[in-house]
Amino acid sequence: MENMVNPEYWRGRRVFLTGHTGFKGSWLALWLSELGAQVTGYALAPPAGPNLFTAARVGETLDSIIGDIRDAERLSRAIHESSPQTMLHLAAQPLVSEGYSDPVGTYTTNVIGTVNVLEAARRAPGLESIVVVTTDKCYDNRETLHDYRESDPMGGSDPYSSSKACAELVVAAYRRSFFDGPDAARLATARAGNVIGGGDWAANRLVPDLLCAFAEGRRAKLRFPDAIRPWQHALEPLAGYLMLAERLTEDVIFAGAWNFGPALSDCVTTAALADLVSRHWTEAAGWESEATSFPHEAKLLRLNTDAARQMLKWRPKWPLNEAVRHTVAWHRAWLSGHDMQSFSRDQINQYVRTPNSPDEPR
Repeated sequence: MENMVNPEYWRGRRVFLTGHTGFKGSWLALWLSELGAQVTGYALAPPAGPNLFTAARVGETLDSIIGDIRDAERLSRAIHESSPQTMLHLAAQPLVSEGYSDPVGTYTTNVIGTVNVLEAARRAPGLESIVVVTTDKCYDNRETLHDYRESDPMGGSDPYSSSKACAELVVAAYRRSFFDGPDAARLATARAGNVIGGGDWAANRLVPDLLCAFAEGRRAKLRFPDAIRPWQHALEPLAGYLMLAERLTEDVIFAGAWNFGPALSDCVTTAALADLVSRHWTEAAGWESEATSFPHEAKLLRLNTDAARQMLKWRPKWPLNEAVRHTVAWHRAWLSGHDMQSFSRDQINQYVRTPNSPDEPR
């Protein structure tokens, strides 16, 4: 069956999840809880102010360890004590803007932190599969209409993107050097497009900035209205990560790099996405360009997902309009004081129940 996570695989499975206090990590922790997995999370404390981990009480659903992946000794001890069967490595410095303001912290977290995770993983008995999450920005992006395949060169013209390209090279070297034997855990990387969804309050991200402005009754400001990105709901790549971890235990052929992105029709400009969010919020909502100089960010980026579609049988379920609708609904529910763990679990189950759409052009 296509785009189906197998509940039987995850029920009772011991999972070590890094980055569980972040946006995608919190959604993944809730999904794993729905599946009945035994999850140990390892991450920095959630950010001050509103955040999904706190709003949805994610800490209730797993064994939460607050720690830094740059602390190799503590990380290794946590992995050893939890004795995982599967590792999902999402912990990272995830923002292009933060890469410019703190390049050293970005490289040490995204590169050395990944080394620390893999060093501990190769000494973990009983470990079967490891999925390391990087980003679509790991490619040497020439900003053309080319949609990037997993075999394309790594690159990155800013510290964040470069650090993720470095992490991909680290994983490839570790896979060949330490995870290549018959008894070794199988190791893969996952590269996702720009994600949206409820519970994201990160600074300098388009949808959080839009929703914050609209909730306050003011016009939002866009830095790069003409930039084209592969937008998708966070649950789309998370389904891919889970399916990839399952397949890794079946066949070594899945130990490689994988793209998870939307159909080409959902690779739209930030202005088009802002218009869509505005319509779902209220007819009075709007935005304007911000006439300020900003550090460079890629203007065009598209992913080729043929491999995931054909080999993993993964494909997106929610087109962009649905992704925005669920994102706005989540934010409105939070503003209204709903139980956001229950609301988030319900959105996960809505996603799971959504029928697979016919395949469409990437």
